[in-house]
Amino acid sequence: MARAGLTTERLVRAGAELADEVGFDQVTVSALARRFDVKVASLYSHLKSSHDLKTRIALLALEELADRAAEALAGRAGRDALTAFANVYRDYAREHPGRYAAARFRLDPETAAVSAGGRHAQMTRAILRGYDLTEPDQTHAVRLLGSVFHGYVSLEAAGGFSHSAPDSQESWTWILDRLDALLSNWPANADTQTS
Repeated sequence: MARAGLTTERLVRAGAELADEVGFDQVTVSALARRFDVKVASLYSHLKSSHDLKTRIALLALEELADRAAEALAGRAGRDALTAFANVYRDYAREHPGRYAAARFRLDPETAAVSAGGRHAQMTRAILRGYDLTEPDQTHAVRLLGSVFHGYVSLEAAGGFSHSAPDSQESWTWILDRLDALLSNWPANADTQTS
């Protein structure tokens, strides 16, 4: 191990870089071993399996995203906070497509509970408190925002908006404006108004 200077942290970071280059689905312990020009067996003292590697990359991505989001949200509220938060996800997906995919990796309940995923939910709820949403509307709104952000970013990354006008940035701004308007005018007791 010492000859290659391998550590679990170094392997996970290299795995994250590999995910950005070739796609998260293509990341395996074998691919990582090829990257370091070592035998696969030499990595098993640091990683249990490809699933373990992917889990660790997911945890890294969630942490990086949470740190960026917390920094972007500092001192912001309302539409300004909503826009900053949304842009963090979009920018991260553009800069680190493999890591962004990793952040969506299904974690077991115990791992998810100690991941930075909880920080993401707390920040989303903090934004929504600025719109005076209470439960269960707040949970509905958390899911709405996550769906819109992830859906848009995924479609954009797949080239879904690159062949028609208006420009994708114009649509993104329009969508954030409409989300702000929706949240600002959220109907009282919306959960009891459904049929």
